Amino acid sequence: NQFELESCSVKVKITQIETVRVSDPADVIWVRVHTDTGLIGLGETWYASKTVESAVHDHFAPLVVGRDPFAIERHWLNMFRLSDHAGYGGAELRAISAIDMALWDIKGQATGVPVYELLGGAVRKKIRVYATGAPFEGCGDLARELIDDGIIAMKMGPTIPIATPSEGQYLSPKVLDHVLKPFRDVRDAVGDDIKIANDGHGKWALPVAIQIAKAMEPLDIMWQEDLMPLLNPEALRQLQESTTTPVCISERLLTRWQLRDFIQNGAAQIVMPDLIWTGGISETHRIAVMASAHQVPVAPHDATGPVNIFACAHICMNSPNAMIMEHVRPYLYGWYGDFVDPLPPIENGWLHAPQNPGIGTRLRPEVFDRSDVILRFSDESIMIPGMNDEGWTGGDNFPLDMWSDMEQMLDFRAQGDPISDRLSRGSGDSPTGGPGGGIATWFKEDDSSESESSEEDRQ
Repeated sequence: NQFELESCSVKVKITQIETVRVSDPADVIWVRVHTDTGLIGLGETWYASKTVESAVHDHFAPLVVGRDPFAIERHWLNMFRLSDHAGYGGAELRAISAIDMALWDIKGQATGVPVYELLGGAVRKKIRVYATGAPFEGCGDLARELIDDGIIAMKMGPTIPIATPSEGQYLSPKVLDHVLKPFRDVRDAVGDDIKIANDGHGKWALPVAIQIAKAMEPLDIMWQEDLMPLLNPEALRQLQESTTTPVCISERLLTRWQLRDFIQNGAAQIVMPDLIWTGGISETHRIAVMASAHQVPVAPHDATGPVNIFACAHICMNSPNAMIMEHVRPYLYGWYGDFVDPLPPIENGWLHAPQNPGIGTRLRPEVFDRSDVILRFSDESIMIPGMNDEGWTGGDNFPLDMWSDMEQMLDFRAQGDPISDRLSRGSGDSPTGGPGGGIATWFKEDDSSESESSEEDRQ
């Protein structure tokens, strides 16, 4: 409507980055991006929350505070290139994922539409979900319960714990037959009324992975997920060629670049990106598009937190090649409700399109009253010419005299300090090129006398 269109013309600035974590669940961390209009974007990631917190505040917050939250692609590029020396993954990429999600949330709220509308609109109104997690005994009863709830697919991983004794190098026929029991129990209980996926957590060597996949074929497995470590596309291609069951590559592969070789060489017939690990909504959307060019479906991963399900819902609503969405029922009906409102819109086996603007959910006010809540805020902004300044044109627009200082700079990878400590906004700064990405960052001078004079100039 007219109000929404007019509101979009108002220039919005990011004023503060906030992280929220608690002692239980300790691995989940939420990122809230505050703006000068009062809009707050919500993001989430999972694993090593203390380390992610440091990455958010010490490295990335100074790049985005004071900037336009709608410039999502530019923020993603700046953050990703700043972290490329760390290996394109880990806590840095998880931090990027959460910030990216929050920026999409702000843009959706500002325009008054769900995020999937910003991605190009919905191709569907809902998508099937499958349930992850099953006991070794009683899987038949669980399958009946799931079907009663409208869920027609489940995932289990009985091969995971038995890999340890042999380091995944050997599996006796007797033990393999025992491992098949949960799958047989499901088939005996409900027949073909439910699909079953197997998760291997990357534990097995190629010969054993082939052995497992062949043994499970008569049980009509939906996919074989990570039977082997996802380190060798050629080995995984050999596994795929050995079985009629689709091979699925999972959340262990990060960004489109890691996934590309596995898709192009036919190593995988299903892709399972984890949105909160692989670069957020922006990168997961790109992965889905890339996979669609190879006729490969995507089945987003979630065994982590409630906001991720909302974010994945937007990807699934927009992506024609979205196949099915993961969820963990004990989480959905357990601790998720203690932290977000509303809950993910899952009903009768379907994840429905979120209707609220932005991501579609918020942290409950009670979260901030918890005795174990840990909040951290960053509101400092650092201008890096050619990277996040307003004059950025996307090209190599640095004056030649700027580069003359580079030879005097130490390799910033050896300095070890957080970006927030190494960057400054005053005179006397020197640039250096980021490895591989060509991104310029600014560092405080090592000479103490020069630093003191610079401080005097600022005063």
